Order: sequence, then structure tokens, then C-alpha cells
Amino acid sequence: MPFEIDKKFLKSSHYITELKLCSIRLYDNSKFPWVILIPKKNKITDMSDLNSKDQILLMKEIIHVSKIMKKLFKTSKLNIEKIGNMVPQLHIHVIARSKKDSSWPLSVWVVKGKKYTKETLSIMMQKVNKAFK
Repeated sequence: MPFEIDKKFLKSSHYITELKLCSIRLYDNSKFPWVILIPKKNKITDMSDLNSKDQILLMKEIIHVSKIMKKLFKTSKLNIEKIGNMVPQLHIHVIARSKKDSSWPLSVWVVKGKKYTKETLSIMMQKVNKAFK
């Protein structure tokens, strides 16, 4: 059975690239540099649902993406979150934070998101696509 991504991700994020285990997507919130890792496995809702080999690979991919995000957005602080209350399909948020962002030091979830404009999305996608190559 081919991997199926939850339709909510297709509406709320933009495809960047594929890693061995995860699909990487830019979350559509221009207030924060924010990507999502989605393991390419069907009917997986928690990390414990993965086999041990994929659990280790997921951690390696989270660290890999984290390093890219830190370097690309010149931040010393990342938020890495696995929640899944709204979309149960396993996914990990990696968010570059700054003391100047709109919700610092609170969670990104306390402020209303703002979708990218067509122009700012194009610029951001170019930036992240280049970094993930």
C-alpha cells in the first residue's frame, strides 16, 4: 500500500523534500520558520508504533533537519514537538525560534498563525529547498 499523507497536511504545508524515512514539508505559518517531518508509513500515530530501526532513523532525521534549521535561520533555539491531537498521523514539528518572534517565550500555539503570501512563500521555498539539497 503506497504511503498516504493526511489531507490536512496538504492544505497546511508545502512539500520540500524526501529523506529516507520522512517527507519534509514547510508549515504554512509565516510567523515562524517551521518544518514538519512525516514518516512515510501508513497508520502510524506515535513513535512507539515504528519498529526500532525506524525509531532510530527518525531521531537521526530530526537531528539532521534541526541542524539545517539552526544554520539556515541562525537561531540558537529550536522547538521540536510531537503532538498529534489535531492530525493523528505521526509528524514532528521543528520550529526555529527567536526572542523577537511573536510568541516568545511562550509556545507558537498561543498566537494565531499567518499564511505565507504568494511572494513570501516563493522566497521561503527557494531558501529551504536550497538548504535541504
